[in-house]
Amino acid sequence: MFWNTLLLALRELRRNVMRSILTILGIVIGVAAVITMVTIGGGATLQVQQQIASMGSNLLMITPGKRLGPGQSTANIPFKQSDVEAIAKEVGSIKAVAPVASQSVKAIFGNQNWSTQVTGTDNSYVMVTNRAIKSGRQFTDSEARSGAAVCIVGETVIKKLFGGQDAMGEKIRLEKVSCEIIGVLQEKGQSTMGTDQDDMVIIPLTTYQRRIAGNQDVGMIQLSVQEGAATEKVQKDIEQLLRVRRHLSSSDDDNFNVMDMKEIASMLTGTTQMMTALLSAVAAVSLLVGGIGIMNIMLVSVTERTREIGIRLAIGAFEREVLMQFLVEAVVLSSFGGLIGIVLALTASLLLVGVMGVPFVFNAGIVIIAFLFSAAVGVIFGYFPALKAARLDPIEALRHE
Repeated sequence: MFWNTLLLALRELRRNVMRSILTILGIVIGVAAVITMVTIGGGATLQVQQQIASMGSNLLMITPGKRLGPGQSTANIPFKQSDVEAIAKEVGSIKAVAPVASQSVKAIFGNQNWSTQVTGTDNSYVMVTNRAIKSGRQFTDSEARSGAAVCIVGETVIKKLFGGQDAMGEKIRLEKVSCEIIGVLQEKGQSTMGTDQDDMVIIPLTTYQRRIAGNQDVGMIQLSVQEGAATEKVQKDIEQLLRVRRHLSSSDDDNFNVMDMKEIASMLTGTTQMMTALLSAVAAVSLLVGGIGIMNIMLVSVTERTREIGIRLAIGAFEREVLMQFLVEAVVLSSFGGLIGIVLALTASLLLVGVMGVPFVFNAGIVIIAFLFSAAVGVIFGYFPALKAARLDPIEALRHE
């Protein structure tokens, strides 16, 4: 009986192909939009997680100053090298700690120039930020102590000043400082915030302080915590140590901030997931609109086929058979719309992830849910027209012109 009902439903849909296509359009758009939004959102979330992880394992960032509220902040008192040494010596479970001071400087080679970020630090910086040296070497101890004019550069600087050619041993000028390139960093790409992580020049901290900044300040301290150690405890120990070193009383607010990259990753991931959910909810409204369209068309179909329904009932068809026929038509329409929407969504997702530069994350769960939801829309919105058809009076139906 079911197969016969299904064949009758397909025959009726073929008789009005254009109307059937227009009827399922809302379902197609709704399913495609929901799946596309979830897929792109999943790719964006994964990209955020990967980029945060690439910035360093168990990374903590200590910056001077701390915002208190809109338009308010504590005094921005920079750190000193002694603060870095104290943290490395007195705080346990630290894998590596690196002082960081940086500013934007124009790099010049020949007739080429490029505005880049110059960072003064030591060899621990590469380990802390989970970077690698592609070619060349890091600073020697004597170079770091004496403030030698040597530098390690990123791939973007190489491309802008040397056209991507080998730059090892060449000298570039950073403002008034001429430094020799002794190493090239492994390419890392854009960060979560959209900044180019390869657009940088690293020089010894002593060189930066003496020849560029003209002071002994350390703008930031970055450190990585040993695997398995609790970053929360390390963070608390650092806060206690710095409060003592910066002579803060129990009533004083911190004039520094210790940020855990895990917290930042959780916040960004939560934000992308919330945006994905909101956009998906908006897209799901199209499914509701599509369901209303199916109900309207099925009501029209019942009116057009009143005489046919009367004949079926008069020759012995049961009400449940007529009900099933119209209900199956509605479900077939919505299911076809769901299948077309899935194909359209996956195709659009593959194209969009390439344009947006995010990974493609196939979510089988949302595909199945979207399809089942589209079929459910057919059942829900097709039931009333089907019930109306099943309850027609055969005599009155046969009189219908």
